[in-house]
Amino acid sequence: MSADTTPEQGSTAPSRTRPPSGIRRHRWLLGPATLLLLVVLVRTFLVTPFGIPSGSMQDTLLVGDRILVSRLTAPADLQRGDIVVFDASQGFNLRVPERGLFQTLVEAAQSIFGKGQPTDYIKRIIGLPGDHVKCCAPDGRLEVNGVAVDEPYIAPGAVPSAMTFDVTVPPDRFWMMGDNRGASADSRAHLGDPGGGMVPGEDIIGKVWVRYWPLGRLGYVDQGQLASVPAAPVPRNGE
Repeated sequence: MSADTTPEQGSTAPSRTRPPSGIRRHRWLLGPATLLLLVVLVRTFLVTPFGIPSGSMQDTLLVGDRILVSRLTAPADLQRGDIVVFDASQGFNLRVPERGLFQTLVEAAQSIFGKGQPTDYIKRIIGLPGDHVKCCAPDGRLEVNGVAVDEPYIAPGAVPSAMTFDVTVPPDRFWMMGDNRGASADSRAHLGDPGGGMVPGEDIIGKVWVRYWPLGRLGYVDQGQLASVPAAPVPRNGE
């Protein structure tokens, strides 16, 4: 008798397993879900769209401008003059509203198109960790580490600050100010709060990269670094 066997008459070869009908019906969702996942990953780790909601950064950024914020710059690599988006809830002692699951999902979808959270602020870094920032020098300019600084991004004739202050920025914190100094709720407005209005580096979402809307203002956003400022003094032992 042959070792080979033959299928019995009338038998059929087994058919390939098909996915359940429920999965087949929803297979069309795979493409949009994959695209959404890619967008979320890009937004979380590479670049984030952001819309300008107020005039606190005029005339550098106008209400309605749409920008891309790079998330690739570490806090240690930021410079004075960089424009950044940050979560101000801790640094500015803001109350974070409670949100349910539905509201969280809606806000996540809106964020893809540049709508930030109510606690997302955009300002310019004036003081790095360890800097001594003062308003004002005898000539009316801001003073950083003993040097009066030029600020070409402020509108002609505008004063650097109507509020006087004299602060030393703690380690891993940043002193933030808007370009429209008369209409910016920035670090100055929170001097009396816990933390003194200084923004933790871990709360910085990213550095402003380009403006993509309106098309007539398309291009890189000038950061205006304060290159003439000396480095912050190194604390002595015990200080």
